[in-house]
Amino acid sequence: MRNVIDPLRLSITPGRRQAAPGATFERGLQGPEPAPGGICEDMAEEKSHASPRFLFPFKPYSIQEDFMNALYHVLEAGKIGIFESPTGTGKSLSLICGALTWLRDFEEKKKLEAAQLLEDHVPQQELSQDPQNPCGVDGKELEAKALGAELDWVTEFVQKKAERDLVDKLKDEELKRKRREERLEKIRNNVQLKYALKRKRDDDDDTERLIQMSGEMVTSKQAETLDGEDESFILADYESDDEKKPKDSGLSDEEDLEEEHVTKIYYCSRTHSQLSQFVHEVQKSPFGKDIRLVSLGSRQNMCVNDEVRYLRSLQLINDRCLEMQKNKRDDRKRSEDEVETLKRRRKSRVTCPFYKHEQMQSLRDELLVEVKDIEQLVLLGKEMKACPYYASRFAIPPAQLVVMPYQTLLHNLTRQASGIKLKGQVLVIDEAHNLIDTITGIHSYKVTGSQLCCAHSQLSQYMERYRSRLKAKNLMYIKQILYVLVKLIHILGGKVGQNPNMQKIFQDGTELQSINDFLFRAQFDNINLFKLFGFVNKYQVSVSKPNNTHGQKASKTAALENFLQKLNEKPTGEVTLHERGEDIEEEQPVMASPMMQVEGFIFALTSTNKDGRVVIQKQGTVSQSSLKFLLLNPAVHFAEVVKECRAVVIAGGTMQPVEEFKDQLLLASGVSADRLLEFSCDHVIPPGNILPVILCSGPSGQQLEFTFQKRDNTQLLDECGRVLVNLCKVVPGGIVCFFPSYEYEKRVYTHWEKTGLLTQLEARKKIFQEPKKATQVEQVLSEYSRCIQHSSRSPGLVAGGLLFSVVGGKMSEGINFSDDLGRCVVMVGMPFPNINSPELQEKMAYLDKTLPKTDGKTPGKLLVENLCMKAVNQSIGRAIRHREDYAAIVLLDHRYTRSNILSKLPTWIRARTKAETSFGPALGAIGKFFRDKKAQGDAK
Repeated sequence: MRNVIDPLRLSITPGRRQAAPGATFERGLQGPEPAPGGICEDMAEEKSHASPRFLFPFKPYSIQEDFMNALYHVLEAGKIGIFESPTGTGKSLSLICGALTWLRDFEEKKKLEAAQLLEDHVPQQELSQDPQNPCGVDGKELEAKALGAELDWVTEFVQKKAERDLVDKLKDEELKRKRREERLEKIRNNVQLKYALKRKRDDDDDTERLIQMSGEMVTSKQAETLDGEDESFILADYESDDEKKPKDSGLSDEEDLEEEHVTKIYYCSRTHSQLSQFVHEVQKSPFGKDIRLVSLGSRQNMCVNDEVRYLRSLQLINDRCLEMQKNKRDDRKRSEDEVETLKRRRKSRVTCPFYKHEQMQSLRDELLVEVKDIEQLVLLGKEMKACPYYASRFAIPPAQLVVMPYQTLLHNLTRQASGIKLKGQVLVIDEAHNLIDTITGIHSYKVTGSQLCCAHSQLSQYMERYRSRLKAKNLMYIKQILYVLVKLIHILGGKVGQNPNMQKIFQDGTELQSINDFLFRAQFDNINLFKLFGFVNKYQVSVSKPNNTHGQKASKTAALENFLQKLNEKPTGEVTLHERGEDIEEEQPVMASPMMQVEGFIFALTSTNKDGRVVIQKQGTVSQSSLKFLLLNPAVHFAEVVKECRAVVIAGGTMQPVEEFKDQLLLASGVSADRLLEFSCDHVIPPGNILPVILCSGPSGQQLEFTFQKRDNTQLLDECGRVLVNLCKVVPGGIVCFFPSYEYEKRVYTHWEKTGLLTQLEARKKIFQEPKKATQVEQVLSEYSRCIQHSSRSPGLVAGGLLFSVVGGKMSEGINFSDDLGRCVVMVGMPFPNINSPELQEKMAYLDKTLPKTDGKTPGKLLVENLCMKAVNQSIGRAIRHREDYAAIVLLDHRYTRSNILSKLPTWIRARTKAETSFGPALGAIGKFFRDKKAQGDAK
């Protein structure tokens, strides 16, 4: 069967839903008609055999049917699909029903094939085998062999053995599947068992309380014994991968009992709220009662231990959690008397009451029985006295749908630590418009001069205190780390042993170097950074695997981090982390130890020379200066994902420009062009519900061109203000106006205050400004929403609100300005990135070297255009959130009329965009648009 895969682009007229919500439709759907040169022959052939029958909670729109058909084909054929479906078109539900229908069919087909193979297998052949004739060769064949005929009995023996092994594996899988289903069904139906488990948990709690009370009664003043404490800080001997001896083939009990991974779908999105919303859609879908779904999250979101979850940062929470596990493992090795004595001597040796294997297994089964989001899982964990964080990871192997944030999936070490196996599985990446930037951000590491000095100070103290008790090899690695830290501090212009806050930098500036040049400059190019990273990584407590099968070594591997944590709790006075100024709006996470950043930076330096650059930023003091690894080639990390997965789906509401994904991420990852399939559909709203307008000039005829050179022109600022004043006169409800940056928004606001234009705006609509602090966003949105609601109920001279927002800010993504909250979205200028940024220039140069020109344009220039238009698409996509919604989109800059820019708008917006050279007709069209909508509403 020959593949002819061209991008599949669909522009569908939406159908109407005719059934009440909640009804379930089982549809045998036909695939979309082929676009010219579009649909693949595979899909056409499949339609002639059998169409997939999709379960859907109501009669789907035609574009949803086409979406599910295309999705089913991508999963069945093992391809990589890029899916664009505008917000409000039911993208999430189409993903759920299309993907889970394929999974249902795949599992059924796999069962039938296994049953057929087991049925065809003749066990008598195995029973009748003669030790002298292992292949079951008959007499004639033996006679032929004796006569010199060639009989390839070795090949036949190997084939039969492989067949027997396959049959045994199928039998084993079937047995495990039946046991799992029986166990979950028993939990689902046996209410008495739940009560019995609850009584047992209550009894255990009472017992623990009594033990704790008795312990408190006999406590007396006892000093900590230094020897016992110091013992936990001594490192075990470290061996790198090429030094390790062959392990014993015998498996530990936990490894032997670990459940095998079933075929599953991994779904990931950017934020916790997006994941919760997706889980709620699954719960409402026809698959909500039967699917085994697991939600993964950070300890910060899932911890139920009050002592841990109230710590200040994610890293502190991670460290405290793992320290408690270590204490628990240590306690298992001691007698009861020793444990009680140690508990009284060291208050810090607290174990987590929620980290109990039996309770976590029960919680695992409960979350597999019924779909739960993270909030519901946390509540259940509190009730069952079990850890949701680890219970969810125990549940990954038998789960059919695993939901997780980007960082868990896209970072290889985190993926491995979480127990995620992508081999042969399906991956769905939603909200993927910033996927390239996300991968780049995850694998770009920054370390400040303050952190380098602090790490050197702490590690020096550790080495001096335990030098005589450290193994020679470990001492060597610690000295190498100290040497590297000294050289890194030296590059920033500092010296060790001095307060970095007091060491001034006399020549500020930014410098970029290749990895090799940086290593030569730092003078540690002769050190094996792979081994050094392995050493640091082993002794950091950043591991989050649910079942550490080598727990007996944990106390030794966590020793270094334990000591550094202790130093953080008791400051030495020699070096402190840099205190940031009050002008920094958002508090950054407080790290338990700076070695985490050092580890990440060392790991980054092991990258291929061409894939990244090192940014040396000197400013103010050594403490404020920094080193950053900038990833230039995100494909090098995404290649690991696409290589292992059976199929990958990259989906979003606005995926334009799609060529960027193909060139920089997919084709660069080694994906062949015939494995790609592209799907794009229209919106479900009627064509008359959206009015995109490009304004080339303002009311006085001033051309609107907000280039960097012209955007501060007072005449242009006045013209922009007059445009908004006129729009406020004809647009009901709320207007959301986006500016390129916070700085520019503030500049424009101040100018309008002086000229009186702000007063004119306030006479029409109440003005709100997007805050820089994330903690204030919700408050501003609530006030804005109340203003809009009040205006709709009590019409007056001031009708609605005007919200000044920033492209790339808190309100340009993830916020829905539906209905009256966003009747008009205004984009002031074009938010091009800073072309003078050294990092952007390096990225442009890299693309110019690695990719060919497109229509005469260099890849670097296309990158700048794409960054701008992706930001525009996300911002204007805040309006139009459902089928009955309507809004106007006003683009204030004549440059939007250029074909190369216009082509990067979403298809459903681009097809309806009008370019107006003069302001009068444009304002008239906008006014008529809203008058017509009001008339339609009054008629209803």
